[in-house]
Amino acid sequence: MTDRFDNFADLSAEMAADLDYRIRAEDRGSAVIILAPHGGTIEPETSLIAEAIAGSDYSYYLFEALKAGAHGDFHITSHRFDEPQALELVARATVAVAIHGRKDDGTETVWLGGRAEALRDAIGAALRDAGFDAAPNTTLPGVHETNICNRTRSGEGCSLNCPGRCGAPSPRMRIC
Repeated sequence: MTDRFDNFADLSAEMAADLDYRIRAEDRGSAVIILAPHGGTIEPETSLIAEAIAGSDYSYYLFEALKAGAHGDFHITSHRFDEPQALELVARATVAVAIHGRKDDGTETVWLGGRAEALRDAIGAALRDAGFDAAPNTTLPGVHETNICNRTRSGEGCSLNCPGRCGAPSPRMRIC
């Protein structure tokens, strides 16, 4: 998959807010922020999962493509994701948890990544205890220091890549 845009400035120069994409966010002053940087039509249902995890307790940020298109039309790779509101919210948090989709490989395994290894492992254990498959993400480990989930005050975050075709989580993942 090739991204059409290298950064948010390039995307916003060509695409219109609230027509082509939207940003939904709420700063609740929590030490944790839940992100879906590839929501809407980019990685379907990731925004729903992020909102469910955030509930009414955690801050959240959702970047959502509103138009259908190729995966890369609105996708900005996580280590280049630099939308200003996201950067500001993440920089105030101690840790971030980013929700992503992934292409279907025929398994129901949630891939876990990021620099917050203890949190990653705890989330993996909790998912397995709840009956989900979870394993470290060796394909997209999410450890780059500029990955949006790692731009926190601690320099650490966690990413969950939920299974499904072209990023759409499987029906089973809707309960996570």
